[in-house]
Amino acid sequence: MNKAFVKESTDDLDDDADAAQPEIPAGAKNYITPAGYRRLRDELLHLIDEARPEVVKLVSWAASNGDRSENGDYIYGKRRLREIDRRIRFLTKRLDLAEVVDSSRQESIDQVFFGASVDYGTEDGEMHTVTIVGVDEVNLDIGHVSWVSPIARALLKARIGDEVTLHTPAGPEPIDVLDVRYPPPDTGG
Repeated sequence: MNKAFVKESTDDLDDDADAAQPEIPAGAKNYITPAGYRRLRDELLHLIDEARPEVVKLVSWAASNGDRSENGDYIYGKRRLREIDRRIRFLTKRLDLAEVVDSSRQESIDQVFFGASVDYGTEDGEMHTVTIVGVDEVNLDIGHVSWVSPIARALLKARIGDEVTLHTPAGPEPIDVLDVRYPPPDTGG
């Protein structure tokens, strides 16, 4: 059968995209830092105000060129439009469910809560620093870990000087909490 008469299933695309998104545990809130909320909101506004209108313009132009079955600009543009719309739906849902937690107002500065940056040492003498953030803010390159990650679960509610147990695939590993810091109030726009 000619490809022009075969409808591409958007359900398959949606399933693949949803599987790649971070999960929020059932019954849990979508905690997020003020900076993380702002980044997601800015991305959503960029997609709605700039990216989507550009792609719509491209698709409209490509559609006016005639045969759509072999029109690469049209096919790519429609695919990109679906990706943008999927991301817009995802960001809208996540922002609607988000509960912004400003950790700069934390009263107990020696105890680990959401938003804390924690220095810890392992049994073999290695030093590490992680910042506990929301599931939509994870960036392992800069040490941002989700509050539902194993390391965050081990550290939450610990105090400076405590030894906690991190459960790893290789077995339990004791780690020492060396320092806890909270960011200053977020003044970004």
